Amino acid sequence: MSLLGLSAAAPLAAATESTSVGSPIVNISIFALFVGVTLVIVLKASKNNKTAADYYAGGRSFTGTQNGTAIAGDYLSAASFLGIVGAIAINGYDGFLYSIGFLVAWLVALLLVAEMLRNTGKFTMADVLSFRLKQRPIRIAAAITTLSVCLFYLLAQMAGAGALVSLLLGIDGRVGQSLVITVVGALMIVYVLVGGMKGTTWVQIVKACLLIAGVLVMTVWVLSMYGFNLSALLGDAVETANNPALLDPGLKYGVSEASKLDFVSLALALVLGTAALPHVLMRFYTVPTAKEARKSVVWAIWLIGAFYLFTLVLGYGAAALIGPERITNAPGGVNSAAPLLAFELGGPILLGVISAVAFATILAVVAGLTITAAASFAHDIYANVIAKDKTTPQKEMKVARRTVVVIGIAAIVGGIGAQGQNVAFLVALAFAVAASANLPTIVYSLYWKRFSTQGAVWSMYGGLATAIILIAFSPVVSGTETSMITSADFAIFPLSNPGIVSIPLAFLLGWLGTVLSNRKEDPAKQAEMEVRSLTGFGAEKATDH
Repeated sequence: MSLLGLSAAAPLAAATESTSVGSPIVNISIFALFVGVTLVIVLKASKNNKTAADYYAGGRSFTGTQNGTAIAGDYLSAASFLGIVGAIAINGYDGFLYSIGFLVAWLVALLLVAEMLRNTGKFTMADVLSFRLKQRPIRIAAAITTLSVCLFYLLAQMAGAGALVSLLLGIDGRVGQSLVITVVGALMIVYVLVGGMKGTTWVQIVKACLLIAGVLVMTVWVLSMYGFNLSALLGDAVETANNPALLDPGLKYGVSEASKLDFVSLALALVLGTAALPHVLMRFYTVPTAKEARKSVVWAIWLIGAFYLFTLVLGYGAAALIGPERITNAPGGVNSAAPLLAFELGGPILLGVISAVAFATILAVVAGLTITAAASFAHDIYANVIAKDKTTPQKEMKVARRTVVVIGIAAIVGGIGAQGQNVAFLVALAFAVAASANLPTIVYSLYWKRFSTQGAVWSMYGGLATAIILIAFSPVVSGTETSMITSADFAIFPLSNPGIVSIPLAFLLGWLGTVLSNRKEDPAKQAEMEVRSLTGFGAEKATDH
């Protein structure tokens, strides 16, 4: 299993297993019910999309609790559910380390980013970065990194969605999967085109509630089988696996020096990348005040933290009730653990519900990614670079909607092209790019008065290029049986995740570019940004026009 590659692999695993144990009729009925309900929600939300603030930020009408639930829905991908349950079932303690990385990342977002971003920005990450720096180069660089992260994530999710839905419905062959990817892409375009951020947010809220409720039911079910005695569950897991090391650290990340470094690199990408994912950052603009932004992150931490505790029970539950050997031998390998457990507990009905939740997960994530990418192009490139602020919100929204269609078509074509490939590296690259290209510039912009335009440009482009190059020459792409290109070997970088190199390098480039820059930034703008980011004074006036 490739690091951070669970999002793409997991749906395929669920799908492949479900063809042998699930009912296509049950699955399609549950899918249709979910799509019908969410389409009604999106159509209702679309009635209020009159301004740019409505379309990009949901009219800033969501409470901290609502936005926190939506953040959880945006963040808890198929990787979180299917992938981590499988990782814990096979690797025990080391599998749970994925959850720890995903969860701790939110403390970085809460303490360093959320409130200040809400105070300083308008709709996108580039609003913050360009506040006191030179507009044109910063917005172009920020848009490129945003679109890169969104594209890598979209391709992985679309390919995974095609595999999941086509196999759950018993559709075989490349043509059938391509048709399914097209339908999923069309649904995504409709959700975002019609509903904007408000519709997308409600889809994410519904999905988060479904996912957490489904996992809670399975968790209580598993614990009830052991008299709610966690020790008995863990003991049975060790006995079934015939491996006492299942409860000890080091089963996966302690086997070699390279694996230890890989874990450090993965942890850096997870913890720092999450706080700089564009589709997560954009959620901070959907609340009316900085206080609500802070509340939404706290609420998200509670929901996500509870969810990952549930996955710990489900992972060891799968190890106890299914067994690692049966899981690894199933089609799709370790990521089949959750669907197998669902079928073991509740038969075809529960499997159908869990599979529909996995599909809902993908749909909510791709909708969030699409509106973020559209906002980045329309607001940063069109409105501020091409039109140079000589446009209207109505024209900008029109460009955004056209961009949604273009991105949707590109995602469909890319998803079809990625079928059968190991698209896991795209997800790893999304986190690594976010941590390398975005986070250093965000931190410097918010906390370093001397930070310059040259430093920002060097950091963003340097972090982006380094992450892509190191991934291209890593074992994820070539050199192993699980690589994207199995027939070649040009892996000269030994780690699966580039974070341990690309993130410090991006921070270094930001500092170096600033130190070597001859251009002094406007001190008045620097002072205004500092006051606004810390107090919120003037933020409302800047954000809603």
